[in-house]
Amino acid sequence: MDMLDDSPFPKLSSDEVLELERIYNEMGDKSLDRKFCQEIAKRFSSASNCAGKTSISWQQVQQWFKVNQKESQGKVSSSPDMLKLSVDLPEFFILMSGKQDTDLSELVFEARSSKDVAWHDVAMFLNYRVLSTGELEVRVRYAGFGKEQDEWVNVKDGVRERSIPLEPSECHKVQEGDLVLCFLEREDYALYCDARVVKIQRRPHDSEECRCDFIVRYLYDNTEEEVSWNRLCCRPTQEEFVASLGAPLSAPLIPNLNTIETLWG
Repeated sequence: MDMLDDSPFPKLSSDEVLELERIYNEMGDKSLDRKFCQEIAKRFSSASNCAGKTSISWQQVQQWFKVNQKESQGKVSSSPDMLKLSVDLPEFFILMSGKQDTDLSELVFEARSSKDVAWHDVAMFLNYRVLSTGELEVRVRYAGFGKEQDEWVNVKDGVRERSIPLEPSECHKVQEGDLVLCFLEREDYALYCDARVVKIQRRPHDSEECRCDFIVRYLYDNTEEEVSWNRLCCRPTQEEFVASLGAPLSAPLIPNLNTIETLWG
């Protein structure tokens, strides 16, 4: 949601608006005091200076939040469908994750794009629909991308609780056979894809830098690669994603892994 055209403040970029929307959705009852808004403005201004853009002020941040608070209140009171979305959808994901005591505000998700068969962090769920087959789909806004890349994603096959980056001191939690999210880096693309840990060569190390080697097998083509700890993200639960697709581990999924420029440009 943009500021009014006659605003005395510089126009926010689409990335800044998306980040403000993310903060707004997560802030809960946090006060819109000067210190809180100054911290956000300082972070935005640092990025703006690097890009040669005009810095934004804390007053602009505060005004944006206040305008959106008023708009949100109006939407909730006038749109039962949006209210239903905000209530029912997170509850569905709690049931899906099996964590009945989870606070809704603590849930974060990732979704598998049909464009690259890779997982991307979800910035927000925009809408949902039930297909004639009874399957649920959600309209997803990906973190770091604009509305042009929004897409419908099947909840059962393509939405899950967000993966957790592996810390060097926690490498002992990764076991052979585990499903992980691995950073797949090639000459013309770099994506986060599902992989299975095939073998681990554990080495002594401190808590700051893991020296272990992990051999993973990517599920999309069954190729294997040796990777370091900082390319791995652990799954909160070891769900069987491959089983949900009806494909055995030995049968590769063959997506069309195009370049990032082609997919999202």
